[in-house]
Order: sequence, then structure tokens, then C-alpha cells
Amino acid sequence: MKAEAPLRLKAIETFALEAPIERPVRNSWRTLTTRSALVVRVTAADGAQGWGEVWCNYPPRAARHRADLVKLVAAPMLIDREFDGPEHVFRFLEQALRIPSIQSGEHGPFAQVAAGIDNAVWDLAARRAGEPLWKYLGGVPTLDVYASGLSPDEPASIAAQAVRNGFRAAKLKVGMGAALDRRNVAAVRTELGDGGKLMLDANQRWAPDEARSAIRELSEFKLEWIEEPIPADEPLSVWKALAQASPVPLAAGENLRGRAAFDEYISSAVVRFLQPDMGKWGGFTECLPLGRRAIAAGIRFCPHWLGGAIGLLSSLHMLGAAGGFGWGEFDANPNPLRERLWPSDLVVNEGRITLGNAPGIGCEPDVRVLEEFSIKD
Repeated sequence: MKAEAPLRLKAIETFALEAPIERPVRNSWRTLTTRSALVVRVTAADGAQGWGEVWCNYPPRAARHRADLVKLVAAPMLIDREFDGPEHVFRFLEQALRIPSIQSGEHGPFAQVAAGIDNAVWDLAARRAGEPLWKYLGGVPTLDVYASGLSPDEPASIAAQAVRNGFRAAKLKVGMGAALDRRNVAAVRTELGDGGKLMLDANQRWAPDEARSAIRELSEFKLEWIEEPIPADEPLSVWKALAQASPVPLAAGENLRGRAAFDEYISSAVVRFLQPDMGKWGGFTECLPLGRRAIAAGIRFCPHWLGGAIGLLSSLHMLGAAGGFGWGEFDANPNPLRERLWPSDLVVNEGRITLGNAPGIGCEPDVRVLEEFSIKD
């Protein structure tokens, strides 16, 4: 990561958001009836600001809980302290939260809080330098993207709309039962055509033996990858055995945490597509070097994101900063927390998106929209 100017934070604010949706978003084990986001704004002593987003998709009320962790635990550790730059902020916070996370048993939520703050601080640094993050961190602006989160309920219509919106690749939720999975995969393949890329996501649904059988049955549909076919905490040896038996490349990473775990996956080549979630663990400070290590090993870097606009923009800038060898994940489901905050000049065309030259992540969120969707209770 590049050398940075000294940094003193004066304020860390949170916006816990929730938006109603007409059509629930389902996967193999849960249903979302609203969309949530936790947006973080950091302000430095010189007035520079940055925006980040903390992962909070699950469980219900997760945005409220993470907001409390930011306000009551993390922010007091950081305010009015001098840091050498964004990475120093993250390293300090990572160490400061170590004992609280052990004591509470909330390793994941504390890691998410540190990640979201890290993303905001890097955005601040790039804005202060007057550069877009992808350029500030030495990357490229044009990326391959795919439409994600195709629900098992009428996925063909979602795929058709994604194609009309400029996508040429889509990822379908499976693990809903063999008959329905096959019907849905066939329908989405038809909408994408032979030239379209089709990915599947089982959301950890299958036991290893079930996964082997299911992947074998669906492999005829020209699949780019099968994501999290088995639980993320299965031993690496189990993942290796499945990868060796699978006719479809494996993808995973959103539910890994820690450098050692990710580096084991890279060195073993158990997945061909690595998918860390920068709002869930590591932020730019950890996930960008991770992406570069994966790319150097010939693994495609495909950051996971299924939240609001701020996190999606951060994720795309990180992919660009890493060199763009992979795919950006772009939720295909309606979500006001993405749509109402998304820069109007960023559009998908023929399966690609080109990030702009506005400073930072290229978005100054409309505070009126944040207030409109702020959780009131």
C-alpha cells in the first residue's frame, strides 16, 4: 500500500439504513424482506471526509447492532489520535478490538466494523489527494461485472432484465432442490444465450456428497463457477477433495476471515475465483494486497458484495486497484439503498463498467436519502 500523510480523525458517524422491497430476496437458507446497510462517514481534522459501508445483511437488525459497535466501541478508540495513514488506522483498530471481540465472542461483527471504517478512511485519503481510488491505488478503471443474486423465484425474468441493463453474465441462487435448481438453471441459460457466462451460488447449502452429485447434474449448462457449494468452515482438505472431483471450478471467500485462511486457499489453488467481502473483513488494507496475491497466483479476484451503493463502489474500486483480473459483483435485485445513491453516469455496457475520475469512490451520498431510510427505532 502507498505511503500516506498523517491523519487525525475528528468524527465517525453512522447511518443505519433499512428499505422496504416488494419482492423478497431468497437464497438456500434465508429470505430478506427488507434491504439494510450501515454507512460510515469519517471526518479528519482538516475537514476531509470519506465514506464506507459495513456488511450487515444478516441477521435482522444487524445494521443497528454494528452501528452501536462503531459508535460505542470503535469510534472512541480512534477520535483525536494521530495516525500515519489509513493502514495505520486499521492496524491500530484491529489490535484494539482484539480483546473486545474475544470477550464478546463477536469476532465477525468487530471485523466488519473495522473493515467498514477502513474503507471510509481510504476513501478519505483518495478524496484528499483529488484522485479516484482505483487510480490512487495504482489500478485500472474498466472492469468485467456480473448480475448477482438471481432469486430462485422467477429468475429468468431477472436475468432478462439484467441482459437489457447491459450485463452478459449472471449468478443464480441454487440449493433449492434438484428439480427446481435444474429448471431455473436451464431457464437462465436460455436468457443468457450460449455466449453468456452463468455462475451458480449454493450459499453453503450442500453436504460434500450432495455437492458432488448436484454439481455433476448441473455441469452440462456451461457454468463459469459454483460458489460455496459446501459450508465455508469445512476443512480445507474437504474443499480440496471436492475441487478435484468437480467438473465446475469452485468459488468462495465471502465467509473467510484472516490472512492465514485466505493464503491457504491461494496456495492450495482450491478455488479458481476468490471472493473476499471487504465490508466483512479487512477492508482495502487487507483485501487489496490479498487480491494482488491471488492474481499473481493465477486466481481470478471477484470481490463479494450484496449491499448498498457505497460498499459496491468500494468493491469495484478495489477490483480496479488490484488490476481488474476478475469480476465485480452487481446485485440484480431492486434495492433503493443502491439505486438511490448510485452515480447516474456509471452504467454497465456489454458486461463491463468504467469507473470515473471523481475523487475517492466517486460518490457524494445524498444525506437526504440517508435520512429517508434511516432506522427510526
